[in-house]
Amino acid sequence: MTGKNWLLLLLIFIGCQARASLISSADGGSMELELVRVHGRPGEGGRGAELDLTREVISEDIRRYRMITSKRRGENAALARRKAREEDYKNGDTSMETPMIAARDYGIGQYVVELKVGTPPKKFRLIADTGSDLTWMRCMYDLRRPQHRRPGMFLPANSSTFATIPCSSDICKVDLVELFSLAQCPAPSSPCAYDFRYTDGSSAKGIFAYETVSADLLSGGHKKLKGVLVGCSKFINQMLEPVDGVLGLANSEYSFTATAAREFGGKFSYCMVDHLSHKNLSNYLTFGSRAQPRSPLLADMRYTTLVHSRPLIPLYGVDILGMSVGGTILGIPVQVWASNSGGGTVVDSGTSLTMLADPAYQLVFGALEASLSKYKRVDKDLGPLEYCFDSTGFKESLIPQLAIHFRDGAVFEPPVKSYVIDAAPGIKCLGLLSVRWPGHSVIGNILQQNHLWEFNIAEGKLGFAPSSCV
Repeated sequence: MTGKNWLLLLLIFIGCQARASLISSADGGSMELELVRVHGRPGEGGRGAELDLTREVISEDIRRYRMITSKRRGENAALARRKAREEDYKNGDTSMETPMIAARDYGIGQYVVELKVGTPPKKFRLIADTGSDLTWMRCMYDLRRPQHRRPGMFLPANSSTFATIPCSSDICKVDLVELFSLAQCPAPSSPCAYDFRYTDGSSAKGIFAYETVSADLLSGGHKKLKGVLVGCSKFINQMLEPVDGVLGLANSEYSFTATAAREFGGKFSYCMVDHLSHKNLSNYLTFGSRAQPRSPLLADMRYTTLVHSRPLIPLYGVDILGMSVGGTILGIPVQVWASNSGGGTVVDSGTSLTMLADPAYQLVFGALEASLSKYKRVDKDLGPLEYCFDSTGFKESLIPQLAIHFRDGAVFEPPVKSYVIDAAPGIKCLGLLSVRWPGHSVIGNILQQNHLWEFNIAEGKLGFAPSSCV
């Protein structure tokens, strides 16, 4: 398994079908977690190192996209994967807020929060992932078996609230099938296990359990969220060094979103700082209401409807009407944006670059190329990152405004730096990737930066507004 293939392990729980009446709309206040971006390696610099990191981000995004796309096949595919895996096994009133940091210093291209899990509570650094259903930590469940122990490892034996899910239960045998639960059940009380393997030989396996999460409230108090579904994961071939696991934020019955939003008013929000920020600059992932109802930020909020239907669930789908460059609407085929025609679009915190189905990409690229061609083009072997150039003398004001137009009238206009990105010192690239059509498009976290994003699960809508995020 290659050094960056661990990202695949973060995605093993994408694809769980969301259930009706998931979230209570009663406002219970707010919970806030610090949000940190993880990208880059400490102690390394220079153009060569930055280019290597850019290549890794692209590679990670492509792997993640393949994983997300595979979930469009639905429940039958999940059952088929489970059967195949088991055959192989036989052969071998408050609100909560936490810091969310753009920490390029850790060496990966995601955003990380610290979550307090267990009793007594212990802090874990988890990827904030809107594409994952399950919250899980790397952990050591069976203390009798030798295993490398590291500071970020969760030890269930030390938590009085860790409760495994029996493999004989309907939850294990039916509900958790979509999260790759195994049917093997040595004894009725044995823990419900999961096992997911990849074609490159990497894998993740572990057991499901319920645990307690401790939340710090914006009001200054504390709250315990009980019965949160977690995974106790063991890894093969590659340890997840920079972080300890994943905070599952997908629109799913099994995600952390389900539990936290029930407690905190049916919504969560985040504001992503610049993707090149270091870990001393952070923002917050908030469950509940962060801003006051009459604040200027909320006055600038624009809302669009979340698409809550297959094949996009449990991802956060949006209904796009079209895209424009410099105020001119592009002639992108309507099928590109229709989820029932092989297209559709999702907003994803775990994908860095924005990916457009090829018919959309070609038209966007064509509309921006004239402005970019004023600068000397460079070839740095960045794979599908098609257009890179020497940024000497670059002026953002000369680049036309890219805009995404939603069907219900909302318009998202990201800053130029979010789609003409820094790839290395002195080198910029068009930060968009083309993906095969038919296939869905992804609004990645770099395009989302410097905006507040509110995922209102209770009302089925997504809000966004420009913000400095500090």
